[in-house]
Amino acid sequence: MCGMKKQIEQTVNQPRPVTPGVTEAMVRQHAYEMFRDKLPDHPLTLEDWVLAEKDLVNSLEADNLPK
Repeated sequence: MCGMKKQIEQTVNQPRPVTPGVTEAMVRQHAYEMFRDKLPDHPLTLEDWVLAEKDLVNSLEADNLPK
């Protein structure tokens, strides 16, 4: 080995959302839409769940902006 660290992605159960008003079901649906090419062969990582929640919150905020 040449001393390079391998990044190991550990799969986790879905964490609770940290954003008020956002449910686990909302994040789960959004994550499955975002990562449909990855599922079901590769379960989602913690980073995937966090990214899905952030993207969902951004989408919800964009929908509520005045036009």
